[in-house]
Formats: sequence, structure tokens, C-alpha cells
Amino acid sequence: MTSFIQTSPVRTLSNTAQDHYIAAEAPFSTFIRQGQVVRIEDTYGQQAVDTLFYNAHDFSERYSSQDTMREQGAAYISTGTKVISNEGRVMLTVTADSCGRHDTSAGACSCESNTVRFGHYTKYLHACRDNFVIEVSKHGMSKRDVVPNINFFMNVPIEPSGEMTIVDGISAPGDYVELKAEMDVLLVISNCPQINNPCNGFDPTPIRVLVWDDEAA
Repeated sequence: MTSFIQTSPVRTLSNTAQDHYIAAEAPFSTFIRQGQVVRIEDTYGQQAVDTLFYNAHDFSERYSSQDTMREQGAAYISTGTKVISNEGRVMLTVTADSCGRHDTSAGACSCESNTVRFGHYTKYLHACRDNFVIEVSKHGMSKRDVVPNINFFMNVPIEPSGEMTIVDGISAPGDYVELKAEMDVLLVISNCPQINNPCNGFDPTPIRVLVWDDEAA
């Protein structure tokens, strides 16, 4: 698939509605109102940002990786992608992307998958699924509400055979993706703690999330 790199209009920090720094390996959530633009910034580069979206007024409507891929006819998320819910509605639209490729097939790491893939000594390492469960529980949800997610900045080439592998990330320090909310949404992030594969360059780092009230600078 061709990557579509498109930078955003010039924005200023003086008029942000929200500005958050998320520590390495940490969970995070916030509400984004319809019409607002959220920027997820890979501050240090090569950091996977596992992300979920829920309808802010009905958490049973949430991000659907299958519907999103089917709607756009492509396996990756980039500029122009419409983020689709399990109800078939557009939740957000990707309006800018300085990286060019984001995964939505490989899912989130978990203690169980780490154990299978990397050995029993990894069982007690922190994982994205833990982060997601911790964060959605703050909003009255449980592990049953954690669905397949977007992995912003994670590089997962898919072969013609369907095989896929997590490889070194292509995002540089300061790369970002911006999405315009088409409905009120709850944004939930796990700033991926994985250290057993190259999705974070084997060194998890902090990220930044900014929100503007509209697309104007």
C-alpha cells in the first residue's frame, strides 16, 4: 500500500483545548468533542501508541478494525482514513499524518501473548491489554469492552500470503497523526510498554496528545 503523508495546517500551542504528556508505558483517556481535532505525537520516535475509540454517549458503540479496513479497502491507517464504529458510523477522520503508516491488524500485546511468543519469563511484564483494562474501568467498562485496536506508528508489513511481522518503526521524533472527531468520542490509549519486539525500538518513551477546538490554527 502507498503511504499518504500529509502535514497539518500550522497550529499554535496557545489555543489548544487540551495538552497532555503521557509517560512511557502508561494508560491514558480523554473525551474529544465532535469537530475537535486530536493530535497524537510520537515525541521521541518509534513508539507504538495502542488506541481505542468509543462513542462518548454509548460505549457499546466502539472502534471496529474490520469495518474500518473494509470501508477504505486498505490494511493500514493514514490520511483520509475514516475510523468506523461497529455500528458502521464514522467516528473520526484522519486529516494529517507525517508518518504515513499505522497498523490496525496486530492488536495489543498481553501477558498471555508475551508468554507464548517470548517465553514464560515475560509473563509478569506490563502489557497494553493491562493498560486498556485499567483505563476503561475508569469509565465503567471491563475487559470485555477492550476490542481490536489501532496501533499508531507501529510498522507491521503484511505479505501477499497474509503473513505479518512487527518490525522496526518508521516514525521519527515529532511525527504525528491528526484526527477530526465526527462524533463525541472517548479516546483510550496504551502507550505501549513492549520491550520484546521492535515496535518501540526496545525502549518505550513518552508521547504527547493535543486537542484543538477546530481545524483553524
